[in-house]
Amino acid sequence: MGYLLNILIISGIFGILSISLNVLCGFSGILSLAHAAFFGIGAYTLGLLTTKLGMPYWTALMAGGVFAAFAGILIGLPTLRLKGDYLLIATLGFGEIYTNTMTNLDNITEGTRGITGIPSPSIWGIRFDSDATFIILLIITCALCTMSAIYIKNSPFGKVLFAISEDEDGAAALGRNTTRFKVSSIAFSAFWAGIAGSLYASYVGYINPNLFTINESILIFTMVLFGGLGSIPGSLIGAFILVALPEAMRFIGLPNTVAAVIRQMLYGLLLIVIMYFRPQGMFGTVKLK
Repeated sequence: MGYLLNILIISGIFGILSISLNVLCGFSGILSLAHAAFFGIGAYTLGLLTTKLGMPYWTALMAGGVFAAFAGILIGLPTLRLKGDYLLIATLGFGEIYTNTMTNLDNITEGTRGITGIPSPSIWGIRFDSDATFIILLIITCALCTMSAIYIKNSPFGKVLFAISEDEDGAAALGRNTTRFKVSSIAFSAFWAGIAGSLYASYVGYINPNLFTINESILIFTMVLFGGLGSIPGSLIGAFILVALPEAMRFIGLPNTVAAVIRQMLYGLLLIVIMYFRPQGMFGTVKLK
């Protein structure tokens, strides 16, 4: 039972990441490989504030989301003027800068040793320090993220994002400040990625830079594409399937090194098949351009 709860918790955390990235990719048409960096910013913010400064957990949790959103705005303002492959490369570069920064600032972040002893959340005397209790907190957070994404999708703000995705010049001709809308969408996306990172850090109790590399960004991006661009339920389903899929390989009895290679190959093959036969993903309506 504990093993299944662990899979559900990790799936829920990646579900939040997938939904938040879908707001950026599926709604706004902005392709990004920086999501693992925002994920890591949230995790490191909570880890550093709670272990080194003794800040209350819930304050540190919100700070993780706010700091990630601020980083999204900083990276968005200069890079969102780019389009297509150039934007993708720029976000990839930001992800690499983040990983190297967290590794080299070892006097603050402990470098590759990582941060240990990250506390579990608690409120009103209830501690979320077990899988059975933590999943309750995760369900609430995931529901809030889902509802906020659905609200944006159906709001006038979301309609403008879809318009920008289809024809940015046309949206600008109608008097919309497309840069402001795109920066707002990346701030929203990064905020929830930071919240997911904070939850992840408190769940595992330990973080290091190798947990937030380009491989995780590609995995989250694959979840979005598999579930479907613009589809919120698809993001959740894609996250669950791609988290549960490698876990099933544990029962085959392959060595960990071999299983890791095969897992990456399966992700790549799955992405190729989806893009060839259904470019909009399993449940999406927007095709990848």
